[in-house]
Amino acid sequence: MSGSGDAVGRDRARDADGLDGPDGLDGPDGLDGLEDLVAVVARLRRSGGCPWDAEQTHESLVTYLVEEVYELVDAIESGDVAGMREELGDVLYQVLFHADIAAVEEGFDIADVARDAAAKMRSRHPHVFGDAQVSSVDDVVASWDALKRAEKSERTSALDGIPPGLPALALAQKTLHRARKGGLVAPVEADGSAPATEAELGAALLAIVEQAGAHGLDAERALRVAVRERDAALRAGEPALGAASAEGAAD
Repeated sequence: MSGSGDAVGRDRARDADGLDGPDGLDGPDGLDGLEDLVAVVARLRRSGGCPWDAEQTHESLVTYLVEEVYELVDAIESGDVAGMREELGDVLYQVLFHADIAAVEEGFDIADVARDAAAKMRSRHPHVFGDAQVSSVDDVVASWDALKRAEKSERTSALDGIPPGLPALALAQKTLHRARKGGLVAPVEADGSAPATEAELGAALLAIVEQAGAHGLDAERALRVAVRERDAALRAGEPALGAASAEGAAD
């Protein structure tokens, strides 16, 4: 991270944008905590630091990153404010860890990551940082989708860009959402046999998983295979629908 000169630059950049940082980040010393954590990561990974940290790779850290994200999700869903603060720090540490590895091996660092993210958010919000006009949340979503389609012009399918490593249920939801959005499937009308609340749905899903276990079946693998087969079938029929179907790939 940078020193006092760059801190002044950050203040000027905020002034130029007409923005103030969140509480605790305003002023030249506002990012001291973040810079301290960056320094801690670097110290642990350099000569004379921690042997375990020094030998880690992007690949070896994936499990820890996923675990930390799930712990943050649990803190959020349980309303544990102190836990959220701790788990946000753990997720941030993982981001900084990967960025430090990249600084040594791939030629970019956390400052590059932050600049890229800031540039992306500015470009995706022309109604805030530019002259575009929106009148509703729907307008914002439509603008976001159009901008992302332009950025991701290499995508030719509504199903492109879905992370295949998602948990099976999240993968199923994302795939079906994209398929509906891209016009690959018709919207499903709710009927009286479907669970009406998340509590009912959760109980129904749990019962299915329980029955799967009783029959020696792996519910996660079964759903993942079913989603993969559905994905292949949708892609096979997609070319006939034309380029318009790729619109679903924007989210």
